[in-house]
Amino acid sequence: MRRRDFIKQIAGSVASWPLVARAQQPGKLPTIGFLGANASGFAPWVSAFVSRLRELGWVEGRTIAVECRWSEGRPERYAEIAAEFVRLKVDVIVTVGSAVPIVKQATSSIPIVFAVGIDPVGSGLVASLAKPGGNVTGLSIQANELAGKRLELLREVMPQLRRLAIMFNADNTQPVLEMGETQAEARRLGLEVAPLAIRRAEDVSPAFQDLKTRADALYVAVDQLIVANRIPILTSALGERVPTIFSTSDFVKSGALMSYGPSYSDLFRHSADYVDKILRGTKPAEIPVEQPTKFELVINLTTAKALGLTLPASLLARADEVIE
Repeated sequence: MRRRDFIKQIAGSVASWPLVARAQQPGKLPTIGFLGANASGFAPWVSAFVSRLRELGWVEGRTIAVECRWSEGRPERYAEIAAEFVRLKVDVIVTVGSAVPIVKQATSSIPIVFAVGIDPVGSGLVASLAKPGGNVTGLSIQANELAGKRLELLREVMPQLRRLAIMFNADNTQPVLEMGETQAEARRLGLEVAPLAIRRAEDVSPAFQDLKTRADALYVAVDQLIVANRIPILTSALGERVPTIFSTSDFVKSGALMSYGPSYSDLFRHSADYVDKILRGTKPAEIPVEQPTKFELVINLTTAKALGLTLPASLLARADEVIE
Protein backbone atom coordinates (compact mmCIF):
# COMPACT_ATOMS: atom_id res chain seq x y z
CA MET A 1 0.00 0.00 0.00
CA ARG A 2 1.31 3.43 -0.90
CA ARG A 3 2.11 5.76 2.02
CA ARG A 4 -0.45 8.34 0.86
CA ASP A 5 -3.20 5.71 0.76
CA PHE A 6 -2.15 4.43 4.18
CA ILE A 7 -2.34 7.93 5.69
CA LYS A 8 -5.78 8.47 4.17
CA GLN A 9 -6.94 5.15 5.59
CA ILE A 10 -5.61 5.96 9.06
CA ALA A 11 -7.04 9.47 8.94
CA GLY A 12 -10.43 8.08 7.94
CA SER A 13 -10.32 5.65 10.83
CA VAL A 14 -9.32 8.40 13.26
CA ALA A 15 -12.17 10.60 12.09
CA SER A 16 -14.67 7.81 12.72
CA TRP A 17 -13.48 6.87 16.23
CA PRO A 18 -15.74 9.25 18.17
CA LEU A 19 -18.80 7.85 16.37
CA VAL A 20 -17.76 4.29 17.06
CA ALA A 21 -17.08 5.04 20.71
CA ARG A 22 -20.46 6.70 21.22
CA ALA A 23 -22.22 3.81 19.55
CA GLN A 24 -20.95 1.32 22.11
CA GLN A 25 -21.90 1.53 25.78
CA PRO A 26 -22.33 5.34 25.89
CA GLY A 27 -21.20 6.81 29.19
CA LYS A 28 -19.85 3.51 30.55
CA LEU A 29 -16.33 3.45 29.17
CA PRO A 30 -13.36 5.49 30.40
CA THR A 31 -13.02 8.25 27.83
CA ILE A 32 -9.97 9.98 26.38
CA GLY A 33 -10.36 13.38 24.76
CA PHE A 34 -7.68 13.71 22.06
CA LEU A 35 -6.97 17.23 20.76
CA GLY A 36 -4.73 17.61 17.72
CA ALA A 37 -4.18 19.87 14.72
CA ASN A 38 -5.80 17.77 12.00
CA ALA A 39 -6.50 14.16 11.13
CA SER A 40 -3.99 13.87 8.28
CA GLY A 41 -1.04 15.43 10.09
CA PHE A 42 -1.68 13.54 13.32
CA ALA A 43 -2.53 10.18 11.74
CA PRO A 44 0.80 8.42 12.44
CA TRP A 45 0.94 9.84 15.97
CA VAL A 46 -2.62 8.85 16.86
CA SER A 47 -1.98 5.41 15.41
CA ALA A 48 1.09 5.01 17.66
CA PHE A 49 -0.89 6.22 20.69
CA VAL A 50 -3.82 3.86 20.14
CA SER A 51 -1.51 0.94 19.35
CA ARG A 52 0.24 1.34 22.70
CA LEU A 53 -3.09 1.69 24.52
CA ARG A 54 -4.12 -1.62 22.99
CA GLU A 55 -0.93 -3.27 24.25
CA LEU A 56 -1.79 -1.99 27.73
CA GLY A 57 -5.24 -3.55 27.58
CA TRP A 58 -7.25 -0.50 26.51
CA VAL A 59 -9.14 -1.42 23.36
CA GLU A 60 -10.99 1.43 21.66
CA GLY A 61 -14.72 0.78 21.61
CA ARG A 62 -14.45 -2.11 24.11
CA THR A 63 -12.61 -1.03 27.24
CA ILE A 64 -12.07 2.64 26.38
CA ALA A 65 -13.59 5.40 24.25
CA VAL A 66 -11.55 7.91 22.25
CA GLU A 67 -13.00 11.29 21.28
CA CYS A 68 -10.77 12.97 18.66
CA ARG A 69 -11.15 16.66 17.91
CA TRP A 70 -9.10 18.81 15.52
CA SER A 71 -8.18 22.48 15.85
CA GLU A 72 -7.20 22.76 12.16
CA GLY A 73 -4.41 25.06 13.29
CA ARG A 74 -6.82 27.64 14.75
CA PRO A 75 -5.97 28.37 18.42
CA GLU A 76 -9.47 29.72 19.06
CA ARG A 77 -10.68 26.14 18.63
CA TYR A 78 -8.77 25.03 21.75
CA ALA A 79 -11.27 26.65 24.11
CA GLU A 80 -14.25 25.27 22.19
CA ILE A 81 -12.85 21.74 22.19
CA ALA A 82 -11.77 21.93 25.83
CA ALA A 83 -15.27 23.04 26.82
CA GLU A 84 -16.72 20.14 24.85
CA PHE A 85 -14.43 17.67 26.63
CA VAL A 86 -15.59 19.07 29.98
CA ARG A 87 -19.23 18.61 28.95
CA LEU A 88 -18.46 15.06 27.82
CA LYS A 89 -16.80 14.42 31.21
CA VAL A 90 -13.77 12.77 29.64
CA ASP A 91 -11.37 11.05 32.02
CA VAL A 92 -8.12 12.28 30.43
CA ILE A 93 -7.25 14.88 27.81
CA VAL A 94 -4.29 14.16 25.52
CA THR A 95 -2.86 16.98 23.45
CA VAL A 96 0.35 18.91 22.74
CA GLY A 97 1.99 21.54 24.91
CA SER A 98 0.80 24.53 22.90
CA ALA A 99 -2.83 23.74 23.67
CA VAL A 100 -2.37 23.10 27.39
CA PRO A 101 -2.62 26.69 28.73
CA ILE A 102 -6.07 27.16 27.18
CA VAL A 103 -7.24 23.65 28.08
CA LYS A 104 -6.16 24.29 31.69
CA GLN A 105 -8.48 27.29 31.76
CA ALA A 106 -11.39 24.97 31.05
CA THR A 107 -10.58 22.42 33.75
CA SER A 108 -8.36 22.12 36.80
CA SER A 109 -9.60 18.62 37.63
CA ILE A 110 -9.48 16.54 34.42
CA PRO A 111 -5.93 15.17 33.96
CA ILE A 112 -4.10 16.59 30.94
CA VAL A 113 -1.23 14.76 29.22
CA PHE A 114 0.90 16.59 26.65
CA ALA A 115 2.68 14.22 24.30
CA VAL A 116 4.97 16.96 22.97
CA GLY A 117 6.02 19.91 25.12
CA ILE A 118 8.64 22.58 24.37
CA ASP A 119 10.29 23.70 27.62
CA PRO A 120 7.27 22.79 29.80
CA VAL A 121 8.78 24.44 32.87
CA GLY A 122 9.83 27.64 31.13
CA SER A 123 6.45 27.95 29.44
CA GLY A 124 4.60 27.35 32.70
CA LEU A 125 2.93 24.05 31.87
CA VAL A 126 4.32 22.37 35.00
CA ALA A 127 6.03 23.46 38.20
CA SER A 128 9.02 21.19 37.62
CA LEU A 129 9.92 18.10 35.62
CA ALA A 130 10.17 15.89 38.71
CA LYS A 131 7.02 17.22 40.38
CA PRO A 132 4.66 18.65 37.76
CA GLY A 133 1.95 19.61 40.27
CA GLY A 134 -1.65 20.33 39.32
CA ASN A 135 -3.48 18.28 36.69
CA VAL A 136 -0.85 18.38 33.92
CA THR A 137 2.07 16.12 33.00
CA GLY A 138 3.64 14.74 29.85
CA LEU A 139 6.74 14.61 27.69
CA SER A 140 9.29 17.31 26.88
CA ILE A 141 11.07 17.35 23.51
CA GLN A 142 13.95 19.61 24.61
CA ALA A 143 13.44 21.70 21.47
CA ASN A 144 15.29 24.69 22.90
CA GLU A 145 18.39 22.70 23.81
CA LEU A 146 18.52 21.07 20.36
CA ALA A 147 18.37 24.30 18.37
CA GLY A 148 22.15 24.65 18.27
CA LYS A 149 22.59 21.08 17.04
CA ARG A 150 20.14 21.66 14.18
CA LEU A 151 22.01 24.76 13.09
CA GLU A 152 25.31 22.87 13.16
CA LEU A 153 23.75 20.23 10.90
CA LEU A 154 22.59 22.94 8.50
CA ARG A 155 26.13 24.34 8.42
CA GLU A 156 27.45 20.90 7.47
CA VAL A 157 25.05 20.79 4.54
CA MET A 158 25.58 24.47 3.65
CA PRO A 159 29.05 25.69 4.67
CA GLN A 160 28.13 28.97 2.94
CA LEU A 161 25.12 29.50 5.23
CA ARG A 162 24.97 33.14 6.27
CA ARG A 163 21.30 34.09 6.59
CA LEU A 164 18.74 32.01 8.48
CA ALA A 165 14.97 32.48 8.53
CA ILE A 166 13.04 31.15 11.53
CA MET A 167 9.32 30.47 11.11
CA PHE A 168 7.27 30.33 14.31
CA ASN A 169 3.78 30.92 15.66
CA ALA A 170 4.04 34.29 17.40
CA ASP A 171 0.87 33.64 19.41
CA ASN A 172 2.22 30.46 21.00
CA THR A 173 4.56 30.72 23.99
CA GLN A 174 6.40 27.48 23.30
CA PRO A 175 7.59 28.12 19.71
CA VAL A 176 8.37 31.71 20.72
CA LEU A 177 10.76 30.30 23.33
CA GLU A 178 12.28 27.99 20.71
CA MET A 179 12.65 30.86 18.27
CA GLY A 180 14.50 32.91 20.89
CA GLU A 181 16.91 30.06 21.61
CA THR A 182 17.45 29.42 17.90
CA GLN A 183 18.04 33.09 17.26
CA ALA A 184 20.64 33.23 20.05
CA GLU A 185 22.41 30.13 18.69
CA ALA A 186 22.33 31.51 15.15
CA ARG A 187 23.95 34.76 16.25
CA ARG A 188 26.55 32.81 18.21
CA LEU A 189 27.46 31.12 14.92
CA GLY A 190 27.63 34.47 13.18
CA LEU A 191 24.41 34.07 11.20
CA GLU A 192 22.01 36.82 10.23
CA VAL A 193 18.47 36.04 11.39
CA ALA A 194 15.17 36.81 9.65
CA PRO A 195 12.20 35.95 11.95
CA LEU A 196 9.06 34.85 10.07
CA ALA A 197 6.22 35.30 12.56
CA ILE A 198 2.88 33.75 11.64
CA ARG A 199 -0.38 33.63 13.58
CA ARG A 200 -2.82 31.93 11.20
CA ALA A 201 -2.88 29.92 7.99
CA GLU A 202 -3.30 33.06 5.89
CA ASP A 203 0.12 34.30 7.07
CA VAL A 204 2.05 31.38 5.55
CA SER A 205 2.09 32.49 1.90
CA PRO A 206 3.07 36.14 2.59
CA ALA A 207 5.87 34.91 4.88
CA PHE A 208 7.52 33.24 1.92
CA GLN A 209 7.46 36.30 -0.32
CA ASP A 210 11.02 37.25 -1.18
CA LEU A 211 12.29 34.65 1.31
CA LYS A 212 15.03 33.48 -1.03
CA THR A 213 16.57 36.95 -1.10
CA ARG A 214 16.44 37.17 2.71
CA ALA A 215 17.62 33.72 3.79
CA ASP A 216 19.75 30.76 2.72
CA ALA A 217 17.82 28.26 4.86
CA LEU A 218 14.67 27.98 6.96
CA TYR A 219 14.33 26.68 10.52
CA VAL A 220 10.71 25.86 11.47
CA ALA A 221 9.54 25.73 15.11
CA VAL A 222 6.81 23.09 15.03
CA ASP A 223 3.42 23.52 16.70
CA GLN A 224 -0.19 22.76 15.76
CA LEU A 225 -0.40 25.72 13.38
CA ILE A 226 2.68 24.45 11.55
CA VAL A 227 1.37 20.86 11.45
CA ALA A 228 -1.99 21.99 10.06
CA ASN A 229 -0.17 23.94 7.30
CA ARG A 230 2.54 21.38 6.60
CA ILE A 231 1.86 21.06 2.87
CA PRO A 232 1.74 24.79 1.98
CA ILE A 233 4.87 25.41 4.06
CA LEU A 234 6.85 22.63 2.38
CA THR A 235 5.50 23.47 -1.09
CA SER A 236 6.44 27.12 -0.68
CA ALA A 237 9.91 26.29 0.65
CA LEU A 238 10.63 23.97 -2.27
CA GLY A 239 9.23 26.55 -4.68
CA GLU A 240 11.65 29.12 -3.28
CA ARG A 241 14.43 26.47 -3.29
CA VAL A 242 15.12 27.10 0.39
CA PRO A 243 16.41 24.14 2.49
CA THR A 244 14.37 23.46 5.64
CA ILE A 245 15.04 21.81 8.97
CA PHE A 246 12.44 20.63 11.49
CA SER A 247 12.29 18.87 14.84
CA THR A 248 10.32 15.86 13.56
CA SER A 249 10.91 13.44 10.70
CA ASP A 250 7.27 13.52 9.60
CA PHE A 251 7.99 16.77 7.74
CA VAL A 252 11.05 15.25 6.06
CA LYS A 253 8.94 12.37 4.80
CA SER A 254 6.67 15.01 3.24
CA GLY A 255 9.50 16.88 1.50
CA ALA A 256 11.56 18.85 4.04
CA LEU A 257 15.34 18.55 3.70
CA MET A 258 16.14 17.27 7.19
CA SER A 259 15.13 16.95 10.83
CA TYR A 260 16.82 16.32 14.12
CA GLY A 261 14.95 15.45 17.29
CA PRO A 262 12.98 12.73 19.05
CA SER A 263 10.47 10.59 17.20
CA TYR A 264 7.03 12.15 17.65
CA SER A 265 5.44 8.76 17.07
CA ASP A 266 7.47 7.40 20.00
CA LEU A 267 6.41 10.34 22.16
CA PHE A 268 2.72 9.84 21.43
CA ARG A 269 3.17 6.14 21.98
CA HIS A 270 4.74 6.80 25.38
CA SER A 271 1.96 9.23 26.29
CA ALA A 272 -0.33 6.19 26.33
CA ASP A 273 1.67 4.93 29.33
CA TYR A 274 0.83 8.17 31.13
CA VAL A 275 -2.85 7.71 30.30
CA ASP A 276 -2.71 4.12 31.54
CA LYS A 277 -1.24 5.19 34.90
CA ILE A 278 -3.85 7.94 35.31
CA LEU A 279 -6.75 5.65 34.48
CA ARG A 280 -5.43 3.19 37.06
CA GLY A 281 -5.41 5.84 39.78
CA THR A 282 -2.12 7.74 39.68
CA LYS A 283 -2.46 11.52 39.88
CA PRO A 284 -0.80 13.49 37.07
CA ALA A 285 0.96 15.65 39.67
CA GLU A 286 2.82 12.51 40.76
CA ILE A 287 4.01 11.47 37.27
CA PRO A 288 7.32 13.17 36.35
CA VAL A 289 7.72 14.83 32.98
CA GLU A 290 10.14 12.72 30.96
CA GLN A 291 12.66 13.83 28.36
CA PRO A 292 13.72 11.76 25.36
CA THR A 293 17.12 10.11 25.32
CA LYS A 294 17.14 9.15 21.64
CA PHE A 295 17.30 11.66 18.80
CA GLU A 296 16.95 10.94 15.10
CA LEU A 297 18.68 12.57 12.15
CA VAL A 298 16.55 12.10 9.05
CA ILE A 299 17.51 13.40 5.61
CA ASN A 300 15.51 13.58 2.39
CA LEU A 301 18.05 12.91 -0.37
CA THR A 302 15.47 13.49 -3.09
CA THR A 303 14.84 16.99 -1.75
CA ALA A 304 18.58 17.64 -1.49
CA LYS A 305 19.02 16.76 -5.16
CA ALA A 306 16.05 18.97 -6.12
CA LEU A 307 17.72 21.86 -4.28
CA GLY A 308 21.05 21.19 -5.95
CA LEU A 309 22.75 20.26 -2.68
CA THR A 310 25.52 17.68 -2.41
CA LEU A 311 25.42 16.22 1.07
CA PRO A 312 28.65 15.16 2.83
CA ALA A 313 29.11 11.40 2.95
CA SER A 314 29.97 11.68 6.65
CA LEU A 315 26.57 13.28 7.34
CA LEU A 316 24.68 10.64 5.38
CA ALA A 317 26.55 7.92 7.27
CA ARG A 318 25.38 9.39 10.60
CA ALA A 319 21.75 9.68 9.52
CA ASP A 320 19.24 7.36 11.17
CA GLU A 321 17.19 7.40 7.98
CA VAL A 322 17.85 8.62 4.44
CA ILE A 323 14.79 9.06 2.25
CA GLU A 324 15.44 8.52 -1.46
